[in-house]
Amino acid sequence: MRKILHAAAALALAAVAATTAGASGARAADGSWDGCPYGAVCVYAQDADTSRPPTDVFWSYGAHNLRNQIGRHWVLNNQSGGAHAHLCTGSNGAGCGEDLAAQTGVYADLTPINSITLDRP
Repeated sequence: MRKILHAAAALALAAVAATTAGASGARAADGSWDGCPYGAVCVYAQDADTSRPPTDVFWSYGAHNLRNQIGRHWVLNNQSGGAHAHLCTGSNGAGCGEDLAAQTGVYADLTPINSITLDRP
């Protein structure tokens, strides 16, 4: 049982590291995070790290349809006040899955993702 608990803990730690590696986590004085303005959700270029400017910046709550986003991309949720973002397989916010809490990011395959929602806390 002890080995199983250690393995589960190691797996959980690896999953957390995988979702934050690549995003430096460095916040500027204005609250921006790796070029993503405070209060926004940002998508970065395919297979690029977050040292380059984001290709898409979303500010308003609701669904935002993606276009021509294939492969792996960084998605940073730099919203405030506990607002979440969701990656959705359908257009206009349908089929939402992965939940991104405020101040978190994920390196995700956006090929099956057709929209991102920004949701009020």
